[in-house]
Amino acid sequence: MKEDLEKKFVALLEENAGIIYKVTRIYAHNSDDAEDLRQEVIYQAWRSYPRFKGESKFSTWLYKIALNTALTHKAKEEKRRSVPEQTAIRNSDTLSDSKELLIKYIRQFNDAEKLIIMLHLDGYSNDDIALIAGISKNHVAVKLHRIKEKLALNLKEKINGN
Repeated sequence: MKEDLEKKFVALLEENAGIIYKVTRIYAHNSDDAEDLRQEVIYQAWRSYPRFKGESKFSTWLYKIALNTALTHKAKEEKRRSVPEQTAIRNSDTLSDSKELLIKYIRQFNDAEKLIIMLHLDGYSNDDIALIAGISKNHVAVKLHRIKEKLALNLKEKINGN
């Protein structure tokens, strides 16, 4: 029984590995932190998996676990260090410059904005985002509009050389 549970969990985790990658890319400041965070997300997901009832999609559930773990990890890191943000994760072999720029801008958002834009960019509906974030669908729409305006302003400033 436990072996079947483990196999099913690993299969679902492999299908949704991109979620963990995206969350760790946004919330970690370097590759070592990203790996630590990735392992912590997997551990927390495994601990919580027996309580997963299937009332939502596994990907939605995993996003909640990953984001909660990332926020907890971030709070611990902020307590541990009071130095400026370390150099960003660089992996130009796998990400284009435009994606790196987008990640740079997303990192500047507050945690709620990061959550909303990540889920939106991943194709989640406003209903799903509202469920994960614990806010109303209308609030999601307003927040998304404001986030997009911020991104557009940042890109405009970048193009104009400011």
